[in-house]
Amino acid sequence: MSIVSNHQQRLHKLRQELHRAQTITPGLMAEVIARACLRFQSHRGTVKARVIRLIESGAFADAALALLELELPQWRLRRLIREDDEWHCSISKQLGLPAELDEMVEANHESLPLAILSAFVEARRHSLTVGEGRPKSVPEVRPTQGYAICCDNFA
Repeated sequence: MSIVSNHQQRLHKLRQELHRAQTITPGLMAEVIARACLRFQSHRGTVKARVIRLIESGAFADAALALLELELPQWRLRRLIREDDEWHCSISKQLGLPAELDEMVEANHESLPLAILSAFVEARRHSLTVGEGRPKSVPEVRPTQGYAICCDNFA
């Protein structure tokens, strides 16, 4: 089993845990950071401190949006609505495209921060899936022997 598919399974389990959760807690936020935020520890101390302050103050929705901005900067919040006692969160890479053409990630939950975190975890899974088919490095180009010739017609 590859590392990517193993990580995807862990993210899928995390999303299921978020869906089953009734309320958000600082412990659950720490679990999301530990399991889904690959670059969080590499950020500057002030950036991490901002997220930690938001969590400690109980601003979980703001902390979830800050995590989205830090970890997946190419993804943006597209839609956040409350309908039938449930929050629906959509995040997208291409805000300018119509929703029908966009590859957006959607999640819903009774709790606003849990809806945002669920969409964040699903976007992380989606980025791993898309990145799996890409080459892992730039192919090496060997220098050629001989002379380089310009074939442009400057007349």
